[in-house]
Amino acid sequence: MNNKFTKELVDDLASKLLIGLSFEENKMVLDEFAIIDENLSKVENIPNIETIEPMTHTLDDFIFTLREDEATSSIDIKDALRNSDATEGREIEVPIVVGGDN
Repeated sequence: MNNKFTKELVDDLASKLLIGLSFEENKMVLDEFAIIDENLSKVENIPNIETIEPMTHTLDDFIFTLREDEATSSIDIKDALRNSDATEGREIEVPIVVGGDN
């Protein structure tokens, strides 16, 4: 397994994302990182990969079409804000929902 990913790193990232991981979950994440690292190293070792044109789509027969822009009227800002409990100018005030004491 690659030394870039450690139990401590996974625990730190999980903590920052407000996710608590058990020992088994941490091991599962580390195992997944090891598989990802292994697959990335295979890609990095493809000869002359830097000369390959990047793909924009996974399908060779993909046809890219754009729709015509159509101007439509939008709802008036006063009407849009009417259902909000607290506003400040054109902005809606919302309560803090994640770790407001950081």
